[in-house]
Amino acid sequence: MVEVLAQVRKWGRSLGVVIPQDATRKEGLKEGSKVKLVISKPGNPFRESFGALRMKKPTKQLLREIRREGWDE
Repeated sequence: MVEVLAQVRKWGRSLGVVIPQDATRKEGLKEGSKVKLVISKPGNPFRESFGALRMKKPTKQLLREIRREGWDE
């Protein structure tokens, strides 16, 4: 299995994806070969895995509280 980043292009009245030559060689693909595509938009893998962390207090306020309590020593 090879993972590649490809750009979707207009191909007649459809859309197409060009598979890079090094990936076709690595997988031994030839004209007429059948492939399975898993389509996903590239994004931030950390955000997708863990979600977005939202704090109830602003960062500056948290830093002031940490300094006041002596956590930065």
